[in-house]
Amino acid sequence: MKEILGNEGWPGLLRDMLFVLVGSMLTALAIAVFTVPNDIAPGGVSGMATALAYITPIRVGVWTLLLNVPLLLAAWRLQGPRPLAMTLIATVLLSFFIDFLDDLLPGYTNNPLLAAVFGGVLSGLGVGILFLRGISTGGTDLAALLLKRLFPNVPSGTLLLIVDSAVVAFAVCIFRDIEVALYSAITIWVSSKVIDALTQGVDYAKVIYIITDRGEEVSGTLNRYTDRGTTLLPAQGGYTGSDKQMVITVTRRSVLAQTLRLIRETDPRAFTFVMNSTEVHGEGFKRDE
Repeated sequence: MKEILGNEGWPGLLRDMLFVLVGSMLTALAIAVFTVPNDIAPGGVSGMATALAYITPIRVGVWTLLLNVPLLLAAWRLQGPRPLAMTLIATVLLSFFIDFLDDLLPGYTNNPLLAAVFGGVLSGLGVGILFLRGISTGGTDLAALLLKRLFPNVPSGTLLLIVDSAVVAFAVCIFRDIEVALYSAITIWVSSKVIDALTQGVDYAKVIYIITDRGEEVSGTLNRYTDRGTTLLPAQGGYTGSDKQMVITVTRRSVLAQTLRLIRETDPRAFTFVMNSTEVHGEGFKRDE
């Protein structure tokens, strides 16, 4: 039981269950309402299940569960008990929600292009929400998480995009329609971008560098009014040769304008430049586990 609860205990387990429920439902909604009714195979196990359901009497949800079984067995030794248990629950829920929503909601078939885009957005949101907790819905989502261990610097959405490409070719052979590949490519691309936005964008921040003669004042103002730490470094003007200080701080995009205003008010002559950061670890941002 301790291995399942992990370091976060019951609150973490309940949080995982909420993520699993929401992520699985969003992914199933994309499949049942947008991709399956338009014969779009959005890569992965769900895409392969869509193609197999087209030529067999077995429903998409059942195929999704059957295809995930060997992948879950293969991942048993590579994931801990808790992530694997959550992935198994997400896989079962996804299979259930696909068939449940297929019976409950009408499929959207008016415009395949819109179906491809909205299917990609919803599936990207669902999978991305699960990836935030190190969980997948099985299939190529699980393969992408496993590959992430081998290629930690490659974005999760990009890994998923690579793994999914072969499934589209398989679907084209089944449906015998090149448009399947085109619409599926749109869905996969949109989904991968949404996943990357969630898994990386949640930590998206601005790094501010300030060259100033009044480093202590600027630092004190930022510490007092932005609740963010600062770092002071000695600097020297290359043109004037005068001694200066460099103040470095990292802040959220939402308070960037406020931070720049505070810098200008404290030292109107300060030289300031801002850079993007997509991965920030430490106090006030992401905590390493």
